[in-house]
Amino acid sequence: MATLDIEKVRASFPALKSGYIYGDNAGGSQTVQGVIDRITDYLSNTNVQLGADYSIGALSNQRVADGSAAAAVLFNAASVEEVGYGPSSTMVFENIARALDDDIQPGDEFIITEEHEANNGPWKRLAVRRDAVLKYWRPTPTDPENPYSLAYKIDDLIPLVSAKTRIAAISGCSNILGTINPVEDAVKALRERAKELGAKKVEISVDCVAYAPHRRIDVQKWDIDFCVFALYKIYGAHNAAFYVRAPALHGSLTSIAHHFLKVHTKPYKIQPGGAGYELVYAATGVVPYLQSLTPENNLEASFNAIAAHEQTLVKPLLGFLADRKQFERGVRVVGLSKSDLSRVPTISFVVVGQNAIKSKDIVAVFDTKGGIGIRYGHFYAYTLIDNLTPKLDVDDGVVRISFVHYNTVGEVERVISILKEILD
Repeated sequence: MATLDIEKVRASFPALKSGYIYGDNAGGSQTVQGVIDRITDYLSNTNVQLGADYSIGALSNQRVADGSAAAAVLFNAASVEEVGYGPSSTMVFENIARALDDDIQPGDEFIITEEHEANNGPWKRLAVRRDAVLKYWRPTPTDPENPYSLAYKIDDLIPLVSAKTRIAAISGCSNILGTINPVEDAVKALRERAKELGAKKVEISVDCVAYAPHRRIDVQKWDIDFCVFALYKIYGAHNAAFYVRAPALHGSLTSIAHHFLKVHTKPYKIQPGGAGYELVYAATGVVPYLQSLTPENNLEASFNAIAAHEQTLVKPLLGFLADRKQFERGVRVVGLSKSDLSRVPTISFVVVGQNAIKSKDIVAVFDTKGGIGIRYGHFYAYTLIDNLTPKLDVDDGVVRISFVHYNTVGEVERVISILKEILD
């Protein structure tokens, strides 16, 4: 397996030259130089209204089309006609849910995970509009000593399936727990159970916002109907890409675009007003960057190398936080404490007990030290944090430290050294 040339990786991100330690990457990664260059190039040379047939307009059209082609590669979609863009993952999921209004019947059942509200809120609102029933696939405890050690289990998902199941909306990776959900296995088991029970039409949505920076997305292999990720979590600009499988695009979604546009078989039907042209074109800088990480020059090899490097970041930090000494001090990892490939370097924790420390106060120490960015709170996974037992202050939430492949072991060690000062 190829390994990352970390100096080459870091040289691709101008923001890293300052030496600042970015430890809030689950909230948004830094932007690769190729993306920045494309935004500048587009706005400098092809900033015209899409659809024109004069020479600059034709070039602009092609550049935006190239952005869709890049998204198709990142999703491994069967066709570029299955992908599009929106301003954010929250807005894209809302557009998909709005476009499903006419295809949802009273009594239909939705299964959703307790994760980021971008993937929960739209389905909740759709259920209210169409008198559908919500069911929750919730994470359950895995460690009798730590009630916050939670994981999603397929055995808890399957009993939720019924003959009325219509939508299942799950997360590829938790932005709080840091664990990768077994999407392929979960979808297979869900579809088999739904078929056994006689469900007429089940469409599955996967939120890949927290997944995309760390692992290869494969919507075809997963056998799913909807998928969304944010480009600014995967080294791009501030927009989001979506995938809608052709049968769902053609047969389930009603256009929410202008009534006179003939877009009934096009992704544009859920892009009212279109996408930000320069940002869509900028996505063409993400794919070549990722491919360049390994000699094989393909995404599969690159993400394998990313996963291997990220384990060097997970192990020391998780090892420190889950150590018996820290456990007795009151440190509780929120999520699994094992460091293997089922986990990404997004690690949440709280400090409880007689000498509890507010999450806000831990982050304040890092602010005082300077040069390191981490955060606290619920990170829009409000319901997940609010349902933790024993109860936490949902606004204070958890401390979250999140690294990606451009972070170094030295940066992790610096974070650990500050944590030692706080916890001693």
